[in-house]
Amino acid sequence: MKKQKSTANILWAAGPNSKFQLKGAKAAGFLAGLWHGIIAPVTFIISLFTPKVKFYESNNNGKFYDFGFILGICVFGVGSNK
Repeated sequence: MKKQKSTANILWAAGPNSKFQLKGAKAAGFLAGLWHGIIAPVTFIISLFTPKVKFYESNNNGKFYDFGFILGICVFGVGSNK
């Protein structure tokens, strides 16, 4: 029987079922923060209806994740202004 993948793992989104919450997984870093920032508007909407999807990863490495997250949001915001 195949193991079913969660929405969070498929989208590489944050949340309790993310790959960063698995036992022995490394904390989310800069690239994960960048990706989560870029997809934040979409994952925020999804998180309103799906409690297992969050737009910010709690298991992160701190300032580098935060910098990537903010940079990702800026990339999305600036890109949509043009």
